[in-house]
Amino acid sequence: MKFSLRTFGQHLLGGLSSAVLQAWVMVLCVALTLSVLRVLEIAWHWPAGLVVPLSDLWSVVFQGARFDLKVCAAAAVLLLPLLLIVPARWHGWIAGTVAVLFVTASLVNLHYYGFYKTPIDPVVFGFFEDDTKAILQTIWSDFPVVLTLVVLTAASYGAIAARKALYGRLSRRINRQSGERHLPAWATLLAVLLAMFMLVLTTKGTLRAMALGRQNVSVTTSQFLNDMVPNGVIALKFAWDSRRDSQNLNDPLLGLKRLGYGSPMAAAHVLGIEAADEKALRETLFAHGADVAPAAGKPRKNLLFFLMESWSAEPFRYQAKDFDVLGRLAPTMANACHFSNFDSAQPGTHPSLEAILFSTPITPLTLGPQGKQPIPWSIPLLLKQAGYQTLFVTSARSGWRDLDRVLKTQGFDEVVDANNLKAAYPEATLGIWGVWDSYVFRYLSKRLKEKQDKPLFVFVLTSTNHPPYDLPPEYKRVERNRAKWGGERNAETLWLNIDSYHYATDLLGGLVQEVRSGPQHANTVIAATGDHNVRSFGLYATPERRYLFSQVPFVIWGDGLDCGPQRQLPASHRDMFPTLMPLLGVNQGYVNTGRNLLLDPAKQANPVLNAPLSMNYYGTARNAQGSWTLGDPASFVCSPGPAGVACHFDAQQDAQARAQLGLLDWNVRVALRR
Repeated sequence: MKFSLRTFGQHLLGGLSSAVLQAWVMVLCVALTLSVLRVLEIAWHWPAGLVVPLSDLWSVVFQGARFDLKVCAAAAVLLLPLLLIVPARWHGWIAGTVAVLFVTASLVNLHYYGFYKTPIDPVVFGFFEDDTKAILQTIWSDFPVVLTLVVLTAASYGAIAARKALYGRLSRRINRQSGERHLPAWATLLAVLLAMFMLVLTTKGTLRAMALGRQNVSVTTSQFLNDMVPNGVIALKFAWDSRRDSQNLNDPLLGLKRLGYGSPMAAAHVLGIEAADEKALRETLFAHGADVAPAAGKPRKNLLFFLMESWSAEPFRYQAKDFDVLGRLAPTMANACHFSNFDSAQPGTHPSLEAILFSTPITPLTLGPQGKQPIPWSIPLLLKQAGYQTLFVTSARSGWRDLDRVLKTQGFDEVVDANNLKAAYPEATLGIWGVWDSYVFRYLSKRLKEKQDKPLFVFVLTSTNHPPYDLPPEYKRVERNRAKWGGERNAETLWLNIDSYHYATDLLGGLVQEVRSGPQHANTVIAATGDHNVRSFGLYATPERRYLFSQVPFVIWGDGLDCGPQRQLPASHRDMFPTLMPLLGVNQGYVNTGRNLLLDPAKQANPVLNAPLSMNYYGTARNAQGSWTLGDPASFVCSPGPAGVACHFDAQQDAQARAQLGLLDWNVRVALRR
């Protein structure tokens, strides 16, 4: 019995030693592979004209390697019991599976950055919530799938082969030295326990109290380089954490705490908002003016609002006779209020749609139970209550993200999508994302000519200006002087994208011209913006181009508009409906997400809330001097400006921006928690 226990102990110690060695070898080989892939990713995406110190590159490689070791060690710790249980001949398969999965995640992250200009973020979960077939078709047509599979195979095989060779060499050497020196069992056990402790410590990524996390991604002043730090696995983990927080409305303080405030009252104090309690504070977040009735005998003004797919601001800068990107929209701009220093709320279509319609920085908000009950401050619901006929029109399929259900719940009387347009126009072709945008504008032209018993609020979402940038066969491509394009030229799809951009913008211009020259011109406000920037127009990684990163146009057409002094000041999606609603005479019920862009900010009661600041709902901000990630002074990047003007991070404005975003987050959570 004594001999059997001793033998069992030796076998157990031997198995434990082998499993720990296997774990460490897997960690080192897979982490090295991920680090090599990071270097390749930096080279693949390197923006033209970007110059950085060699020390910054080293910082990114070093910090990235720490994250690589962290995620690989975490996988090893989780798999250690399995390595103990299964026979040694299966260990290679286990390590190989980890290598393939981690390499795949890093390659997905590489192409994700190319498309969204950010590491994997919560938008990635749209792969399962959107039209997955359409996404796969787009990936096949728009990405180097074959090359990616070759790299996946080579990198995974390299990691697997290196693990096998290294484990074989180390195990033989350890066995030989153990036999020669006759190490006692306690010494072997001590070494194994130390190796396990180091493995667990590596999952933390640091010897400090705070584990390596999101706060450690920023290591340089270049956002491009900082975006290269997370590997695919850690980026996916960050995305999952953000997604989990967006779905957790049980803690109303979650967003505030993340932005540095322990209570809504603390955030209100920073903004100069006086409120007796939290109930009174929530009241201050909403508009409480008196609705203005139209003049006798006149109806309320119609509002046509266009959310244009991938409608970036940069092409507006290069519009010329021999470089036509605007088509029929160009001649309308002279009589429009064009806000040219304007950013999107979110980097994706659905997040921006929710941000605009539901005044929420939390997304996705309406895919869960919150979408099944009316949100009291929903823009279509407020306009419906004000007497409007509310209509949502899109060239896409409204089953996407459950919009057909959600939009009607949130106040739209009608939802017209690709299927409805196909029924109305049998010659329409249903493509990857829906029908061509031309059918949306044909439908609107016809609908606006019909007699209306109520004023119309029409929200339009286009879709054609989207990868793979296909266009209808009847579209005549415009000859352009390509030398006039002043942006980046790295994307192979640049000129295809310019054509699809022109196609959609020209259609918008045609309708604007029709309405502005028709009988409804005095009674209709038209507004248009983009849902987000588009990848083909560049990475915006150089400091002098960084301010363009999220820019989309915001344009308003209407009779008697005084465009005011803010057309070149920083602004964003959050400022749109606080600007548009008063034009309709609707002055109550909506969330004061931002400022009225038609007013002089210097003459407003609270200068803090009316400061010329652009803020994205995913945590970045931009003023006239530069842009930064909220709460991170090291991320500040100067924007081009007049020579001699000081450019620096403004800690007070950062605190105020965090307070504004935190209160918007708190308002949603405290009102909609279940």
